[in-house]
Amino acid sequence: MSDQDAAGLRARLVQAGIDLLTEKGVQALSLREIARRAGVSHGAPRRHFPTHLSLLSAIARQGFADLADQVATHIDGHRTDPRAQLMALGRGYLDFALTHRGMFELMFRHDLLESNHLGLRETSLPLFRTLVDLVSRARPQSVLPPPVVAGALWSNLHGIAQLWRWGSLQLATGADEVEPLLRAALDAHLGPAGR
Repeated sequence: MSDQDAAGLRARLVQAGIDLLTEKGVQALSLREIARRAGVSHGAPRRHFPTHLSLLSAIARQGFADLADQVATHIDGHRTDPRAQLMALGRGYLDFALTHRGMFELMFRHDLLESNHLGLRETSLPLFRTLVDLVSRARPQSVLPPPVVAGALWSNLHGIAQLWRWGSLQLATGADEVEPLLRAALDAHLGPAGR
């Protein structure tokens, strides 16, 4: 098999996994089913991904790339205002979480991040560095270091996404849209707007 054919098959396997994830969720991501979807023998994925974890990592890596692209698109229109960029980043993050449920769940699986197959941690870090940069520009006089504030804000965004997906926040707060929760999270971590 040529290098080009191997790269094409790897891409087909990853795409088959993404499609399966979108349709049926994380629990459906078996090597056998991904191979079937890609139109190859059930042993073919092992030639390109030595473990199931490495194939899942390749799929999650694509998710991080897609999330980074989506966030970049959201923040691009607010280049001079870091707080507006943070609000746009939050919108992009929440939108991704709510529209790509299976992928979002896969991307943050501890076993994938811990194993660091295919440099998965490094793939997720640029987005966090963007968050840290925006926090440091939006709140330059903070007592806490920007990575700490960014980590707390990210945790808050992730929690909002998860609890909104489950319907818990709507039930608890009576909110019918996520925007006020996003604003409250920014105010909690950055101080009220206009300060």
